[in-house]
Amino acid sequence: MKTIQAIKRISIRAYLAERGLRPTKDNPRYGLYRSPLRKEHTPSFKVDYVQNLWYDFGLGAGGSIIDLVMRLERCDFAQAVRFLGSGERSPIAVPVSSSVPPTVPTLRLLSDIPLRYPALVGYLSSRGIDPIIASACCREVHYAVSGRNYFAVGFRNDAGGWELRSERFKGCVSPKHITTIDNHSDTVVAFEGFMDFLSYLSMKPDEWPHIDVAVLNSVVRLPKAIPFLEQHATIHAFFDNDDAGRKATADLKRLCPNSTVIDQSHLYREHKDLNEYWHAKQHRQQSRPHFAPKRKRGMKM
Repeated sequence: MKTIQAIKRISIRAYLAERGLRPTKDNPRYGLYRSPLRKEHTPSFKVDYVQNLWYDFGLGAGGSIIDLVMRLERCDFAQAVRFLGSGERSPIAVPVSSSVPPTVPTLRLLSDIPLRYPALVGYLSSRGIDPIIASACCREVHYAVSGRNYFAVGFRNDAGGWELRSERFKGCVSPKHITTIDNHSDTVVAFEGFMDFLSYLSMKPDEWPHIDVAVLNSVVRLPKAIPFLEQHATIHAFFDNDDAGRKATADLKRLCPNSTVIDQSHLYREHKDLNEYWHAKQHRQQSRPHFAPKRKRGMKM
């Protein structure tokens, strides 16, 4: 029998592939899947290939391969360990009378303080986010998972939950919800995630006190934002340049027939989202060579 640590190193990616599950988005560091734990159309189940961890953004839960097997096979910890340690991948037979609840590590909020930790500020700066904007919109959130303490950039939603980001982590503290900012404007800007919102403010800092904002914190929550969005005469949609983002824009136009919905994704058509565009633009500007102006003869400096 393998040790617990050896079992936790079994590839989640390979395990899902054995079940016929493939990522809809894939890169060397992580893959995005349609959740095997619930029905969904937009992929929100992330597998971190580097750390070999999974996270379901819809459920607000995640963990190791053991936690995933406990959920998928409806078994307890010991059964999941035997299942993975034996090398067999046949489904576990669980008695009908078994009442073992599926458990996964959950994030527990410890505190939120002003954003000041250099590594977090540096992470946001590396994404092109102005530190002053970040400090005004975000907090430094400390949380615990399985008895261990962590911290990340936190963006609060309307239900009191938090979207969490750091260089190595993307997750949330439940409950999941949208984030709205009401400055009593007749125009609203809508984003999928808060990094796009922060990018927009970094590009247009003077608009911060005047605009209304809706951040979906996942396109699946668009319906929750409609009561707020439909109050506005004009809606500027800055959704991702992918199938999910295009569908969300189409749904927005259908669900808000009395508003003028302007699809702004053409502004960053060569990029996945607004943040990627803004980061690339800043990188190009910083990479341009700077030439000193030629001095005219006889000119005094």
